Amino acid sequence: MSRPMISLLTDFGLRDPSAAICKGVILGITPDAQVIDISHEVRKYAIRDGALLLWSALPYLPIGIHVAVVDPGVGTARRAIAMQVARGDTLIGPDNGLLLPGANRLGGPTAVRQLENERYRLTPVSSSFHGRDVFAPAAAHLAKGARFEDLGRAVPLDEIVRLPFLEATVKPGILESAVVYIDTFGNVKLAGTRVELEEALGPVRAGDPIEVSIGGPHGRSRATEHTTFELTFGTVAVGRSLLYEDSYGRLCLADNQGDLATRLELSEDQLLALSRPR
Repeated sequence: MSRPMISLLTDFGLRDPSAAICKGVILGITPDAQVIDISHEVRKYAIRDGALLLWSALPYLPIGIHVAVVDPGVGTARRAIAMQVARGDTLIGPDNGLLLPGANRLGGPTAVRQLENERYRLTPVSSSFHGRDVFAPAAAHLAKGARFEDLGRAVPLDEIVRLPFLEATVKPGILESAVVYIDTFGNVKLAGTRVELEEALGPVRAGDPIEVSIGGPHGRSRATEHTTFELTFGTVAVGRSLLYEDSYGRLCLADNQGDLATRLELSEDQLLALSRPR
């Protein structure tokens, strides 16, 4: 029999023992579990960042139980939930929009339960550490054979919190796109796709020059970056910028072997406008 797989994604970081404690709780209940760390370095309290990382990672993980904790509302009336999805996985975490994008990549949610059964918690439950006391134990008990239906009351699918994802805006000659995520290399992930870029600008080929207006279209921009659309980093000189389609199908701005986000002082939610040079 294969060992049950549980993945973890949190904003706990690695300086404090929180992530290790959650893993210890899981292994204390289900010693044969395989625990995979997706990330514990989600930007603090950034629910959308965590949702994007789940969305990116889950299709490449085995079918299993996936625990995600980015939970600025911990200890409030927000629900703790487990969500079954069409592929056969179960996602566990706060009902704050964190889980649904990843669930949709796995075929969409099919059933949701509130985590309220005392048998599947550590007690007393802390008001500030549900990762340890609620989410990790529930995952471990499910991996050990607990029935999904025994976790708690059913939650209607239409009551699950939905997190609005930023979308690109296609205009004649301009693609407006917000920064949705900045990775550890300083690469800037955008809301738009190559398809949307070509809807705005027409066919785009490797080497085509692109003008990036930071803060919005030309008249409202605070700065302009002149770059080129490329298929990969090595086609431009070290230190030069490029616009490319990343491994998840999203547009991304980067410096080859540099930190574009720091150089251009970019942050999440900032608006960029992509156009051909005037």
